[in-house]
Amino acid sequence: NASLLGILQHPDGTVLKQLQPPPRGPREQEFYNKVYDPNCCDCILLELRKYLPKYFGVWSPPTAPNDTYLKLEDVTRKFSKPCIMDVKIGQKSYDPYASVEKIQQQVSKYPLMEEIGFLVLGMRVYHVSSDSYETQNQHYGRSLTKETVKDGISKFFYSGCCLRKDVVAASIQKIEKILEWFEGQTQLNFYASSLLIVYEGSCQATTVRLSDVTLAEKRGVPKGLLSGGDVLEYNNNIHVINSTENGKIEASVSKGLSKFYALHKKACSKRHHSQLSLKVENLEQDNVWKSSTCIAQEHLNGNVLPQLEKVFYHMPAEIKESANVDVRMIDFAHVFPSNTKDEGYIYGLKSLITVLQNILDN
Repeated sequence: NASLLGILQHPDGTVLKQLQPPPRGPREQEFYNKVYDPNCCDCILLELRKYLPKYFGVWSPPTAPNDTYLKLEDVTRKFSKPCIMDVKIGQKSYDPYASVEKIQQQVSKYPLMEEIGFLVLGMRVYHVSSDSYETQNQHYGRSLTKETVKDGISKFFYSGCCLRKDVVAASIQKIEKILEWFEGQTQLNFYASSLLIVYEGSCQATTVRLSDVTLAEKRGVPKGLLSGGDVLEYNNNIHVINSTENGKIEASVSKGLSKFYALHKKACSKRHHSQLSLKVENLEQDNVWKSSTCIAQEHLNGNVLPQLEKVFYHMPAEIKESANVDVRMIDFAHVFPSNTKDEGYIYGLKSLITVLQNILDN
């Protein structure tokens, strides 16, 4: 089914989202082009960039030049054990141009959208105690009622042993910034668009995430090079390891996002897997990180600080400060020009903030 979108990882640290059939795909592409136009001087749109994944234009595989993909920042890349929740925001998940049938279909999917203002499309939570992920698909979100939505969402912040109130608080702050943007703009209305909330599930995240760099320094490898010809570089302020060996794609991409996007868009087309020779199903195997855990162990045996200081010295400030929680807006196939505030989206954001605040207070 062409509408079941696969989002695949590119070796350069971006993700590829296949363009949907018209009019949705071209509309989403046009939205990104407008916001990321190099000549853009509209302060509303420039501010909006902070809340989106970075956009790198479109891409087509050499083997299928007619297949177009949006090339986007992998928001989960800086996390070691990314916990991810996708929440559709707004009171209507159909746009003003939807047919009667489309409206009925969308409303019947989740009749409470109007009242609650959002819908959990899926989540993936890392449980520290069992070192495993728990996932919930959109059936889980649709089963939530006004009475159970608070407990349903709090599940996302439960690490298997405790409720991550620090993450709840940080999420509220970030969503409030997005709400501020919406309160100050009257040029765009968003329908069936989502918030992506990502946080670090591992309590040893810093150690594990930095271990590859530390390993390079311990071995005395020249700065910037890892063994096997892997080059260490910064791409959009995010630590990336590019493999120079052909076919070693799964060793050069971070894990986690493919799994999330599979639950976000239900399926990855096998045809595209082979075309792009991207082994999405292998990304979960943690091969890259197996060698890292012994380093984490070494860190625990002392001599941590000098190593971490050396590594942090080279790290972009963005990672130092905010590797904990990230909230981004995604999915723009139904964004339309407007001359009024987007009251439906604002209602949904306020409603979500209220639920998160309740989780925090109780």
